[in-house]
Amino acid sequence: MSKSVEMEKIVSLCKRRGFVFPSSEIYGGLSSCWDYGPVGVELKRNIKDAWWKNIVQKRDDVVGLESSIMMHPQVWKASGHIDSFADYMVECKECHLRWRVDEISGTKCSQCGRELTKPRMFNLMFKTFMGPVEDEASTIYLRPETAQGMFVNFENTVTISRKKLPLGIAQIGKSFRNEITPGNFIFRTREFEHMELEYFVKPGNDKEWFDYWVKERFEWYIGLGIRKENLRLRQHGKEELAHYAKDCYDVEYLFPMGWSELEGIANRGDYDLTQHGRASKKEISYYDDETGQRYVPYIIEPSAGVERSFLAFLIDAYREEEVEGEKRVVLRLHPSLAPLKVAVLPLSRNEKLTPLAKEVYKQLCPGFMTCYDDSQSIGRRYRRQDEIGTPLCVTIDFESLEDNQVTVRDRDSLAQIRVPVSGLEKVIQAKLAGEPFEASPLWATREK
Repeated sequence: MSKSVEMEKIVSLCKRRGFVFPSSEIYGGLSSCWDYGPVGVELKRNIKDAWWKNIVQKRDDVVGLESSIMMHPQVWKASGHIDSFADYMVECKECHLRWRVDEISGTKCSQCGRELTKPRMFNLMFKTFMGPVEDEASTIYLRPETAQGMFVNFENTVTISRKKLPLGIAQIGKSFRNEITPGNFIFRTREFEHMELEYFVKPGNDKEWFDYWVKERFEWYIGLGIRKENLRLRQHGKEELAHYAKDCYDVEYLFPMGWSELEGIANRGDYDLTQHGRASKKEISYYDDETGQRYVPYIIEPSAGVERSFLAFLIDAYREEEVEGEKRVVLRLHPSLAPLKVAVLPLSRNEKLTPLAKEVYKQLCPGFMTCYDDSQSIGRRYRRQDEIGTPLCVTIDFESLEDNQVTVRDRDSLAQIRVPVSGLEKVIQAKLAGEPFEASPLWATREK
């Protein structure tokens, strides 16, 4: 269960194996900023690819978009972000530490025990300037969400896609929020990536589509290996609904610090298109040529963070096991998410094994994210691959030089099968697709 995994273990694993590093570490780091290492970037890419495949590629009612991070400041005025995208903050009068009001209890500083200021609003937008002059006229903002880019491009997208409603616009991109108290590793950061879908529907059909997307998004995480008992749905109370929302559910995950939001699914009504229509003085609506009706669509919005998904998948995959009296740390990541799909491991650095091992590596690289590792003992190399979640290891031994076969080892079951080099790619493809090792017609054994 994820509640038994300490965040410190996840942080340590991430740094040790190249998932996540503190940003600018040689200069002491920068608060709440993180760099993603060689396997971290692959895991992030795989999460985004899995989302895109599910949301866009497999559907005929969703198209993609990539909007600019920097947008006209009136976009944020119309959306309400400039006036209301804020948290209540308190500050210690002595040590000047700051907290969000919902993260502190009492009227005294938890650091030094001195008095706190009264709560005041703190806008979360990052402000900057465009052009050579830093004045009010050149003020712009880094976007706090990708959604507004999809709203202002609604008519462009409908026209160019030639699709009818319901129609979704999907986007993955960077967002920035000047959080008062970021923390819990990569759970809450000031720079992060959004995976957002804006699904435009006819008013009156919004409840049906809202329920559909709540169920669809919940099941997506289960389909990628997260245990159902570590997920739950929580409906927002009326008092916590955003000003634009008719209804909202959070998909919550049982993180080490407790149940917290993994993804939000909101029924935004017609607020966004109406607001941008008024502010731009351009009617933003949809004409249904089959019914002769014109209306402002309602919007259903599933919105997920890449980093939170990254963290949840890591935590849920983390296991500590005992194998023949030794501790084994393994990430049981879904094969589609695993940073590396296969590792090629010659039994040793013996010069006789290297040519065949390199040949196998070159054979697999075009089809699979593959690594080659001949450093230290074969046992240590297996453990390294276990810790980064590599589903399959291919070992080349001295017997391989005689029979041109290699050993394929499964991360989870530790089962091994002997495979001809000529058929290796097909076997790996089948195993990554879920074919059990026990079902293989080839000779199989357990890890020794």
